[in-house]
Amino acid sequence: MADTDAEVLSLFEQTGALLSGHFILRSGLRSPRFFQCARVCEDLAAVERLATLLLARLSGIRFRSVLAPAMGGLVIGQEVARQAGVRYRFAEKEEGRLVLRRGFKLQPGEEVLIVEDVITRGGRVDECAALIKQAGGTVAGVAVLVDRSGGQARFAFPLLPLLEMNFPTYPPDQLPPELAAIPAVKPGS
Repeated sequence: MADTDAEVLSLFEQTGALLSGHFILRSGLRSPRFFQCARVCEDLAAVERLATLLLARLSGIRFRSVLAPAMGGLVIGQEVARQAGVRYRFAEKEEGRLVLRRGFKLQPGEEVLIVEDVITRGGRVDECAALIKQAGGTVAGVAVLVDRSGGQARFAFPLLPLLEMNFPTYPPDQLPPELAAIPAVKPGS
């Protein structure tokens, strides 16, 4: 496990995907570190390797398709589905919430793996799970490149992270002085 963690972290560092500074997370929290997974996804060999490592963590999890939330989960979700030989779909924002568009449909009873890049609180995973349940499917689990929740993200289905990193997060009105001294940026996810 430690060798895999080191390899994954090295891929993030080599591709410039692990950033330092003052970041506004999707959750509204602030952090001195940020995983910009779009940067690692520029390197398709890295994406292929990350998906291979992620699939190795999924032993015993049965799924017939993958659902990924846009934007962050798009590339890794597609590669996981390709390697697993299953169908792939993505959910995208419409009027502030995730929906299935473009004619995507889930079948009743379909076992769906949610694939995401990074979770802090797991809001988009919850939205995807709701879409699956509304269609009559079942959530097989959630596979994620990076769980930065510090064990706080909990779901009614298995959470299978490739890497667990617990960088500190802060509400905007409770920043430590060293972070408050740096201009905040919202790099996107």
